[in-house]
Amino acid sequence: MKKFFVLIFLLITILLVAGFWYWQNNYYSKDILKLEILGPAEAETSQEVEYVVKYKNNGNIRLEEPRLIFEFPDYSIPAEEFLKRNEIGPDKLGAIYPGEEKTFTFKGRLFGKEGEAKKAKAYLSYQPKNLKTRYESQTTFTTLIKFTPISLDFDFPSKIEGGREFKFSLNYFSNSNYPLANLGVKINYPEGFEFISSSPKSVDKIQWDIPMLNKTEGGRIEIRGRLLGEIKDKKVFRAFLGIWVGDEFVPLKETVKGIEISKPNIYVFQRINDKDNYIASPGEMLHYEIYFRNIGEEPFNELFLVSKLDGKAFDFNSIRTQFGQVNKAENSIMWDWRDIEKLRLLEPGEEGKVEFWVKVKNEWQMTNSKDNILSNNVLISQIKEVFETKINSKLAFSQKVYFYDDFFGNSGPLPPKVGQNTTYTIVWQIKNYLNDLKNVKVRATLPSNVNLTGKFLPEEEKDKFVFDNTSREIIWNVSNDEVLPAGTGVSNNGPYLVIQVSLLPNQDQIGQNALIIKEAKITAEDQFTGETIESIAPAVDTSLPDDDRFDKEMGKVVQ
Repeated sequence: MKKFFVLIFLLITILLVAGFWYWQNNYYSKDILKLEILGPAEAETSQEVEYVVKYKNNGNIRLEEPRLIFEFPDYSIPAEEFLKRNEIGPDKLGAIYPGEEKTFTFKGRLFGKEGEAKKAKAYLSYQPKNLKTRYESQTTFTTLIKFTPISLDFDFPSKIEGGREFKFSLNYFSNSNYPLANLGVKINYPEGFEFISSSPKSVDKIQWDIPMLNKTEGGRIEIRGRLLGEIKDKKVFRAFLGIWVGDEFVPLKETVKGIEISKPNIYVFQRINDKDNYIASPGEMLHYEIYFRNIGEEPFNELFLVSKLDGKAFDFNSIRTQFGQVNKAENSIMWDWRDIEKLRLLEPGEEGKVEFWVKVKNEWQMTNSKDNILSNNVLISQIKEVFETKINSKLAFSQKVYFYDDFFGNSGPLPPKVGQNTTYTIVWQIKNYLNDLKNVKVRATLPSNVNLTGKFLPEEEKDKFVFDNTSREIIWNVSNDEVLPAGTGVSNNGPYLVIQVSLLPNQDQIGQNALIIKEAKITAEDQFTGETIESIAPAVDTSLPDDDRFDKEMGKVVQ
């Protein structure tokens, strides 16, 4: 019996030793193969990136029948020699010997929105020598889209009267070094918006096809519609510019902008210079018309109407009126029912009017924003109304062109020659004196023989610049919803944009100064007055009046 147990023990020991020997000779861990992807951590949309797939056999076993697969991130465009999913088989890889290391390079362009993560993937399958089992190692690499070199911007006012037809536009511009094809635009309208028409025509009222955009090319979509809602309602428009990949729309750029529905007039109201909501300017003469309407069911008899003026900007010595009585001590005017027929008897539904003239001073001392308001306090019967007239900010804008500059360094023949390019530098600069501004935009038109070179300063302004190839109009979106504070550029450095352009003179310009840029107009929404104000800078030709180092005679085109 004892011999039997000894025999069993020896047999078990032999089996354990044999099993351990077999396991030791056939064990393999896939962690022994190191697989990784090397690439850029950040990239711009449409930028060509390079991925390097690297593997190394850190074990002492030969790896046979290897197969490598590399997949580009979603919505990438591989270079010509690559596919979206690339597979390299044993015929090219061969066996992977202990200590062996290899790399493979893959190139392609990434597409996506700013802040989007793009993930590349790699897989390597193989069979260790003397083993029947296949193993697979895999890894990924993520690149962040840090910037999209495309501008997309709504152009419409901050307020609109509800139910009234209005027109707005969506401008787009590309500064990408890579031509962008298969483009489209989609717009999400707010509740209450009624689409009427657009130019160019839409696919389905919310979608437009966009032609290929090369560097420094852009365009515009104009839309007409109506917006319904309650007074003070804020409505939000959202637009996307993207690329079509098969049937899928991939957004590259997004813009959002809000608009407010404004309120109507009341039964006692005034008009200044034939306008209901007039915004005054320093030094001008104001013609006030005060209207009063009976909206009740009973007539009014023997009324008086008093207008009392208040504001530092008024020139009270300039007040004149035909029938009213001026009280200079109180800066007021009174109209008596004895002189005005409608004040004597005002039947239900009838309307009357009184009028006077007063001038705005050219200059006055400003201590706070109230000093920029003209107040008219109207009293008729037991009804009091206060009408305030705001004064617009003074917006100064300059357009200067140089050949000798400190920005880019221009080149080309001087004087300019027919059929040869000469580059020039355009400098736009802004000053805002009185009130905060929004939606500040500069517009100008380039002649047909003047083109952008793609050079801009400051760099951060490139994303605010658009160009319409058809109309040749360039637009600088200085600020949209951001505020351009009062005093900007007066007591400090104001916004500026430097653009380089290239002039190719033609035969008709021989012996003349060639036009470089037409007159430029700056517009802005005065946040104090709510008015759109503007300033115009004259066109500039090759005489370069602002370039002190330039000989004006060198501006005339020669053969």
